[in-house]
Amino acid sequence: MSVLPTDSLGLVLLVFVLGLKHGFDADHLATIDGLTRFNARANPRWARFCGTFFSLGHGAVVVAVALGVSLLSRGWTAPAWLELSGAWISIAFLSALGVLNLRAVFAAEAHEMVHPVGLKGRWLGRLGRVAHPAGVMLVGALFALSFDTVSQAALFAVAGVQAGGALHAVGLGLAFVAGMLLADGANGLWIARLLARADGVARVASRVMALAVAGMSLLVAAWGAARLAWPAAEAWGEGKELALGLLVVGVIFASFVVGQRLARLPAQEAVG
Repeated sequence: MSVLPTDSLGLVLLVFVLGLKHGFDADHLATIDGLTRFNARANPRWARFCGTFFSLGHGAVVVAVALGVSLLSRGWTAPAWLELSGAWISIAFLSALGVLNLRAVFAAEAHEMVHPVGLKGRWLGRLGRVAHPAGVMLVGALFALSFDTVSQAALFAVAGVQAGGALHAVGLGLAFVAGMLLADGANGLWIARLLARADGVARVASRVMALAVAGMSLLVAAWGAARLAWPAAEAWGEGKELALGLLVVGVIFASFVVGQRLARLPAQEAVG
C-alpha cells in the first residue's frame, strides 16, 4: 500500500480487494475451518455461518481502528517504519503459512481431508471451540488485534482522512470489511458443504484449496520481499496494486470454485 490510488473509486476498490485477500489468509481459513467443524457437531443449525460471524467480529475492530486513527490523525502522516515493519511481518507470516499448508497437503493420508493450517489460532485455546455466534464474533475480534491487521487499517484510515475526513476513513473500513465478509462467509459455507460430503471428491477439493492458498501465500510473500529489496520491482509495481490484488483473489477464488464444483459431483463419481 505504499502508493495508493488518488481517486476515490480506485481507493475504495483497492481496499475492498485487500479485504477479500485478507479473508482468504490461511489464518482465517484455518480458524473458520476449526469453528465450522466444531459447530457441525455442537450446533449444526448455524455452523455454515461461522465464517460470517467471525468476519463481523473481525470487521468491528477494523472499523473501530479506522475511526480512532481518523480522529487522532488530523495533520499526521503514518511513519515510514509502520508500513515497513508491517510489510516484513506480513512477509514472515505468509511464508510460514505457505510452508505449513504445503506440508499439510503432502502429509495428509489419502483417506483424510486437508485442514488449513494457521498460526494465530494456536493461542486461542478454548475459544477455538465456541458454540455461540457471539463467541465466534469474539474470536474474530481477537484475531484483528494483531500488528499486521491494525497497521493495515491505520494506513488506509490515514488515506481516508487525507481524501476527505473521518467519514471517508470509516467508509474505507467498511469497504475492507465487505470484501473480508464475502471471503470469510463463502469459506464457512464451503467447509460446511465439504463436511456434509466427507467423500473422495471432498478430499480432492480440500487439497485443491489448500494448495492454492499455500502457493499464493508464498508468491505474495516473495513479491513483497522483492519490492522491498529491489527498487526496480517497486517501480514496476507502482499503480498495479489493484490489478495484482485482483490476480491473487482471482486465483484463490478459482480454486474455491473448482472445489465447489468437485463437491457437487454425484456421490457415485466420488466413489469411482
